[in-house]
Amino acid sequence: MALLSDVEILGDVEIPDTAHQISTDSWFQVGFVLTTGINSAYVLGYSGTIMVPLGWTGGVVGLILAAAISLYANALIARLHEYGGTRHIRYRDLAGFIYGTKAYSLTWTLQYVNLFMINAGYIILAGSALKATYVLFRDDDQMKLPYFIAIAGFVCAMFAICIPHLSALGTWLGFSTVFSLVYIVIAFVLSVKDGIKSPPRDYSVPGSSTGKVFTTIGASASLVFAYNTGMLPEIQATIRQPVVKNMMKSLYFQFTVGVVPLFMVTFAGYWAYGSSTPTYLLSDVNGPVWLKATANIAAFLQSVIALHIFASPMYEYWDTKHGIKGSAIALKNLLFRVLVRGGYLTLNTFVSALLPFLGDFMSLTGAISTFPLTFILANHMYLVANETKLTSTQKLWHWINICFFAIMSAAATVAALRLIALDSKTYHLFADL
Repeated sequence: MALLSDVEILGDVEIPDTAHQISTDSWFQVGFVLTTGINSAYVLGYSGTIMVPLGWTGGVVGLILAAAISLYANALIARLHEYGGTRHIRYRDLAGFIYGTKAYSLTWTLQYVNLFMINAGYIILAGSALKATYVLFRDDDQMKLPYFIAIAGFVCAMFAICIPHLSALGTWLGFSTVFSLVYIVIAFVLSVKDGIKSPPRDYSVPGSSTGKVFTTIGASASLVFAYNTGMLPEIQATIRQPVVKNMMKSLYFQFTVGVVPLFMVTFAGYWAYGSSTPTYLLSDVNGPVWLKATANIAAFLQSVIALHIFASPMYEYWDTKHGIKGSAIALKNLLFRVLVRGGYLTLNTFVSALLPFLGDFMSLTGAISTFPLTFILANHMYLVANETKLTSTQKLWHWINICFFAIMSAAATVAALRLIALDSKTYHLFADL
């Protein structure tokens, strides 16, 4: 494992201390990390959580527009990676450098909440995939969703213990891509097959007028959640020099080639089932049992790998703080990962089993953390860092973005909390959905 001292100089750019690898990965590998995030098993829920509340026009326009806006916002963050002669390998480091210690703490809090909830969602997805596989062979109602979530959390913990850092994923990213293609292609083909055989579907947006307003706002949070990691500087830290140029290549790869599978399965699922599309697409498709089982197992395995990506900032923080250096298989380092990462994922798994509402997680995560981190903070940091270089028109543009996304964040938070309150009345804790 490549380790850095308190401050290492790369050319004339300083790099802070970290226990993880820096500047080792190609732009192509980083592009696959980003693509793994957006084509994770979450895509199996977008037909139900994005298209159903928005309909054809709102859903299609929303997904395309959100992709363009997300590419722009991520490009702003990527260009600040070496701002001020320091390489900012963590989101909170960049915010702290520009604003000070209070912003450092606030950004770290927002990012922690964002990553924790994303990880909870992955564990729910993994558990749902396992349950869907079980039901295919034994629909006896003996095994409940919380049991499968517990199994999924245990497997995620084992994987986290074995993979010391983000760059060590390496070959696993290839497996992740294969798993993604498996469940996306199967879900797409089976959905299209069902759609051809089905009578005309209802594509109207369900709910009352008031309900439609809230679900539309909540779906907008899911739109930005679909494309953004909330940890771009941490991913960019692994890329080789030239950092900004290579990161832009990775982002262009993510938002061109990377979004095609997402669009395919999302639009096909909604076309096939209309307003009755479920929040987990594989639960409703018709086809051979072995084929659906293959798709569900692939979704489960890919969720385990994807979770590790989004948990890596937490792992890097703990490893660096406690000086975990040297061989990854050294007894001390291994025990540390067992206790710390195992404990973190145990808590994450408990929350996932307690409140297994996938759509709610997506909406609330997008509202309270993805909007502020990716859009509000990105535009304001870029504005502050380049204040003397921007024209009045450019400054106005960034302020419009800041104000607009601040309003959207507040509205989406209210909508997501309302959705959780409604679901809490319908379902009990540790629900078997």
